[in-house]
Amino acid sequence: MSILTQKTTKIIGFSSILAIFALIFVISLNSSCAKSNACDLKASYTNDANAAQNTAMVAFCTTNNITYSTHPSGILYQIITPGAASKPNLCETISMTYTGTLLNGTKFDAGTISYPLSQLIVGWQIAVPLIGKGGRIKVVLPSSLGYGAQTTGPIPANSP
Repeated sequence: MSILTQKTTKIIGFSSILAIFALIFVISLNSSCAKSNACDLKASYTNDANAAQNTAMVAFCTTNNITYSTHPSGILYQIITPGAASKPNLCETISMTYTGTLLNGTKFDAGTISYPLSQLIVGWQIAVPLIGKGGRIKVVLPSSLGYGAQTTGPIPANSP
């Protein structure tokens, strides 16, 4: 992120009206999200995990001693620590530490992030609210809830 410094910036006429309108729009957009059900995940996902992916996901869990539950979306998950009683919604910014691996054990990413939940992949939008603050969860996602048919960095297309 870069920091810009300026002594004075004058916005006059139509530009200032436009800037004020944009600011009001952003403020009202943020506050309306917090006041409505827009923050709740709708059941807009479908369980698109095909049989081959599901078999591979179950085998991964079995091999890695993951005692999993199955979410209606097709996600396999194991809650290690449930965390706090309140769960995040789509309008909240979450901070989490994660490690991503492919089913063959190849680690493709790890780190700590802080993002609005609504800007993360659908699989995380579904799985993260299963735990509260301080919680830990293992998640195995079907590719349709990750990056789908798109290769993303070291993650091959259609990778659960």
